[in-house]
Amino acid sequence: MASTERLLLSGNEAVALAALHAGVTLGTGYPGTPSTEILEAFDHMGGPAQWAPNEKVALEVALGVSFAGARSLTTMKHVGVNVAADPLFTAAYIDMTGGLVLVSADDPGMASSQNEQDNRHYARAAIVPMLEPADAQQAYDFTLAAFELSERWKVPVILRMTTRICHAKTEVHPGPERPSSIQPGYERDIPGRVMIPAYARPAHHKVRAKMEEIAQWNEQSDLNQIHPGDRSLGIITSGVAVMHAREAAPEATILALGLTWPLPMKRIKEFVESVDRCVVIEEGDHLLYEALKVAGLDVEGKPEMYRFSELNVPRVRRILAGDTTPEAKPPRGKPPELCKGCSHREVFEALSRMDCIVAGDIGCYTLGVLPPFEAMDTCVCMGAAIGVGLGLRHVLPEDQARRVVSVIGDSTFVHSGLTGIAEMVYNPPPTGHVVLIVDNSTTAMTGRQEHPGTGRSLNHEPANKMDFGAVCRAMGVKNVEVVDPQKPGEDFEGRLRAMLEKDELSVMIAERPCILAAPLIRKFEKAQEEKQAQCSAAMTD
Repeated sequence: MASTERLLLSGNEAVALAALHAGVTLGTGYPGTPSTEILEAFDHMGGPAQWAPNEKVALEVALGVSFAGARSLTTMKHVGVNVAADPLFTAAYIDMTGGLVLVSADDPGMASSQNEQDNRHYARAAIVPMLEPADAQQAYDFTLAAFELSERWKVPVILRMTTRICHAKTEVHPGPERPSSIQPGYERDIPGRVMIPAYARPAHHKVRAKMEEIAQWNEQSDLNQIHPGDRSLGIITSGVAVMHAREAAPEATILALGLTWPLPMKRIKEFVESVDRCVVIEEGDHLLYEALKVAGLDVEGKPEMYRFSELNVPRVRRILAGDTTPEAKPPRGKPPELCKGCSHREVFEALSRMDCIVAGDIGCYTLGVLPPFEAMDTCVCMGAAIGVGLGLRHVLPEDQARRVVSVIGDSTFVHSGLTGIAEMVYNPPPTGHVVLIVDNSTTAMTGRQEHPGTGRSLNHEPANKMDFGAVCRAMGVKNVEVVDPQKPGEDFEGRLRAMLEKDELSVMIAERPCILAAPLIRKFEKAQEEKQAQCSAAMTD
């Protein structure tokens, strides 16, 4: 019997609820807008969830859960899939046991990202199925379907969300719980899980055969829907573009694809032949259009100018009208800036005064590039600050090389900074190098999530804490100092100048909690103290 329960959920919350109803044994991920709320909501609903140091580790943990016969969910933003790509591409070759769903939350328009990346390419390149929901109801339904697809064909499945789906709230009618019938337990399967070339070669043929089976299944799948209308205009679309197309052209006949890789080509061909004019409306790259043209189908794509940023209803109307006149510029919003009371403004003021060449990284401190500081010269991706800084040091004349500082945040350092330290120790530049870890005791950019350096788990309970100074010393860095950049007696700037003059490797850890996180941290610490006091009292009694 269908449920009569009605909930108003964001797409992220709908995925979390579906994961709970699917009986997910462990949710793993790394915080990244717009995906962060999925695991937080899953934890709030009672599901077991944890932050991993980075997306690669998160997926590897999820793989282990699947190999043990249980369902796992791993979440990340689009650029995070780049970090997880190494295990993902081989995971496709390996038979999953428990269902494994990877949520890729894409950010078209770059509201909070360093590039505009269309992760539909990953489904084709990694040879895995991809589902794209168009609203929160489908986010719920498709998450459940993804686990069942994963277990039926023993493959990882990507659920691709975009910003509007992640954060927009729509009505959701949850169904009954649909847990896996598989019981956790380990069964040895060396040829199936150890991808040496002898086993990987047949596995490649096997995964291609699986995708062909899934493509045949997709021809009749109810994950794809036709919204009937006037046959003079047909639209093929997916994801949030389904909603834009339905509103922009309510009279049109629309094929809304849900399982967008592998494509149901026979069904698409029949649709194209059933309408007078067929337009492909897709957000991001021309991936779907190009696939249909290669198949010889008579479809229209969008002009190149609409490849960039998000689609919306007016833009879809322009695409359908073939309008390539310049678009009106959006109104200017408030320019981004470091928080007025940021605990690390002094760091960027000092770097600016010292005219340092700053190899920067990803995080809220990337805003140090903007006036009045303008204290950042490069920013590539998570963890790149150290490698880029080393490259500059190797080549620049000595007077310039001594001005180079790699600046990286605490969460980012854990995410992918450790290998940069290893490179620094292994291949030191002649002038040495200075890495500045800006430690604000949280993952501030994505909403103040925990990480292995905070000493608290995803739900803010106490956890083992990573000691950055001890790790750097153990890896071979001779000079490691911890300072409070706002404490006058600590002479942050003077100590940094002294490090830059040495021909040695140095790491300075600038510690001061994020001003927005500090009250919460005190609250968590007080709760822990009270809990410990209660335990002590109980033991005394």
